[in-house]
Amino acid sequence: MDEQPRLGDPTDMTEQVLAGGAGGLAQRMEIELVLCSSARVVARMPVEGNTQPYGLLHGGASVVLAETLGSIGSAIHAGPGRIAVGVDINATHHRAARGGVVTGVATPVQLGSTLACYEVVVTDEDDRRICTARITCLLRDAAPGA
Repeated sequence: MDEQPRLGDPTDMTEQVLAGGAGGLAQRMEIELVLCSSARVVARMPVEGNTQPYGLLHGGASVVLAETLGSIGSAIHAGPGRIAVGVDINATHHRAARGGVVTGVATPVQLGSTLACYEVVVTDEDDRRICTARITCLLRDAAPGA
């Protein structure tokens, strides 16, 4: 994928959300954002460094990638003065990844005024599905002064 991060979502929340970065855990896992909007969030993550003892991509790493993408999409959708807080996530692991880079693509299932739900599909470099996750976030007003 040669896409670069696309900023400038009509809500202007994309730039605000990304100004703080994707978070410390996402940095440690080397998650690289590729595209960000409330309609689609895409990121890549290396398998190396995110493995379990058998040398396979850790299932928890796939879940971290999914939660990162769904949370970003939800925060952009929430808009100015609001925050997104994850309340549910589930994942099905379909196959192992042993190396290279995986790509996560989050697309909305439902975008409401109080809840946002995203499906996140994680694939390997051969476009084989590694994991399917669903994340639901509560959308609420930010605390004053936050």
